Amino acid sequence: MQKSECHGGVQLRNRGADNCDQRTSSSIQIKHRTTVQQGKSSSSTSSPESTRKFHPRPSDKLNPKTINPFGEQSRAPSAFEAIYSKGGIPCRLVHGSVKHRLQWECPPENLPFDPLLITLAEGLRETKHPYTFVSKEGFRELLLVQGAPEKAVPLLPRLVPVLKAALVHLDDDVFARGLNALMQLSVVVGPSLNDHLKHLLTSGSLIIIKSKIPTYCSICC
Repeated sequence: MQKSECHGGVQLRNRGADNCDQRTSSSIQIKHRTTVQQGKSSSSTSSPESTRKFHPRPSDKLNPKTINPFGEQSRAPSAFEAIYSKGGIPCRLVHGSVKHRLQWECPPENLPFDPLLITLAEGLRETKHPYTFVSKEGFRELLLVQGAPEKAVPLLPRLVPVLKAALVHLDDDVFARGLNALMQLSVVVGPSLNDHLKHLLTSGSLIIIKSKIPTYCSICC
C-alpha cells in the first residue's frame, strides 16, 4: 500500500516537474522573442533613415521629392489685388449667363476719380481673373459718367505713366487692355492728352508698341 502511494507521489512530482519545465521553456522563448523584437526596434530607431526623419538635414530642403520646382510658389498679392480684396474698389463682378458685368455699390458718377481711376488703370496689368475684367470694365465705365472730362484731366500726369507701363508689358493681353484704355481716355480728355504724349511715347516704348500694333490693328481702326 505504501509503495503504491509512493509511486503515485513520484508520478505527481514528475508531472509537476514536466509542467514547470514547460513553463520555464515557454518563458525563456517569450523573453527571447521580446529581446529580439527590442533589438530590431532599437536598430531601426538608430538607423540613418530614422535619424533623418527625426533630425532632418539642411540639404533635405533641396530634395526634389519634397519641393516641386514647377509648382506655384506663394507670392505677395499685387497692389490692385490687395485693394480689391479689402473692398477698396466699390464694385463687384456679377457672373451672368451670357457675359459678366460690374455691379457698383453706388452710382459711378458719385465716385471720386482720385484715386479710383488710377487704381483701375494699375489693374490693367493684372493677368488673373477677376482682376483683369474688373480693371478693364471699371476703367471704361468710369470714363462714361457725366463730368468725366473735368475729373480725368487733372489726373493725366499720374495716369500716363501707369498706362505706359501697360503698353510696354510683355503680356499681349495686358498691352491690348492698355491700348484700349488709352484710346478711351483720349476720347474723353481730347487735346489735353497731347501735352503728355512725349512722356507716353518714348523711344523704348515706341519700339515695343510698333512691334505689337500689327497684331492689334483692329483695335486701332
